[in-house]
Parts: sequence; C-alpha cells; structure tokens
Amino acid sequence: MENLNEKVWYACYGSNLLQERFLCYIQGGQPAGAHTSYIGCEDKTPPIDSEEMSISAELYFAKVSINWNGGIAFIRTTFTPTASTYGRIYLITKGQLIDIARQETNTSTSLEIEFEKAIKNGSYIFKQPSWYGNLLYLGEHNGFPIFTITNEQDSQSSTKPSNAYLKTIIDGLRETHWLDNHAIFDYLKTKHGIIENYSEEELRSIIGEKKD
Repeated sequence: MENLNEKVWYACYGSNLLQERFLCYIQGGQPAGAHTSYIGCEDKTPPIDSEEMSISAELYFAKVSINWNGGIAFIRTTFTPTASTYGRIYLITKGQLIDIARQETNTSTSLEIEFEKAIKNGSYIFKQPSWYGNLLYLGEHNGFPIFTITNEQDSQSSTKPSNAYLKTIIDGLRETHWLDNHAIFDYLKTKHGIIENYSEEELRSIIGEKKD
C-alpha cells in the first residue's frame, strides 16, 4: 500500500514550468489563456520546493486540446543524451501527484498509481488509453524520486500549439531557467509541432510579446 504522504518530485516540461499555472492543479483555478478551471488537489498545500532541471528526452507537441485550443506538450519515452528538454521539479506528496494525474487525465473516479513499479521498470501506464496516462521515472534528487507523465506512444502526429499555450511555456522558461528571447527561440524553433506550423518570424513575434 502506497504511503500517499511520502514526498516525490513532479517534473514538468510544458505549461507547468510556470508556477502560477501549476498551482491551479494544486489549489484550483483557471490558468491564464486556458478554458478550463481545475478543482485542485484534496491537499492544497503548495509545493515544499521547486528547482530547474533538464530531461534527456525530446519535447514535442501533439493532440488538440480544447482547453488550450491546439497541440500540447509531451516528451518521448525514449531517453537519449543528445536530447535536452527544459524542465522544472516540484516537491509534493504522492497523493497530490495522483490528484494531478486525475486532472490531467480527466478521471472522475479514484486512480491508483504504483510508484514502485515505475521505479523498477522505468515507467508505469496507469490509465489506457489516455493522453497523459504514462508515469515515467527520472531518477532521484536529494533523496526523493522524480516522476513525470506523458503519453505511452512516441509515434503521435505533431500538431500546432496555440499562441496562448506557447506564451505560458515561454513565461515558464523565463521564470524557471532565466532564458532570454534568443535562447527561447533557439530552444523552441526545432520542436515538432512548432517547426512545421510557425515561421521563424511568427515564433519570434510570440516570444517578443509583452505580458498584459
């Protein structure tokens, strides 16, 4: 039986790079630019800690989210030293991570996640089919395991992310990794979902837009 009060790192790589957006999963609320209001976790305690990190898996955009009106971020399930995705880890409880997974997978019933199986096997598919039903184990940091969620398939067709979604990721990259506009452009311009759908001029324009 899992001790749901045990601490784990939850690794984010998309819109949840921005803490304000991530806290909607914890405390409830509607993220700026999104169409969905979240109920939050049963335990609404903010993350104990947060740090930047790099994930050795490729970032890409797929599916069509009604919430964001376009493609959303996933990482490949295959890790490679040549891939580097900017991430952010939040120190939360296993119970909170399960509640986040319920919201990410639109699950209204109870959800069970076997964290030890993910550690042993490197991944654990806790809901299928589902966009974010695959729990990946990314190692340990400061004595706590690191997990993230993505799709179980790497062969998804890429889709265009919306301006609002990209702006949230861009703000998260600035907040978490202190990237300037040039670094953000160099990072995003090669990602599948962006490279096929945005010109360099369009991408630079989105990155350069000021927040209201």
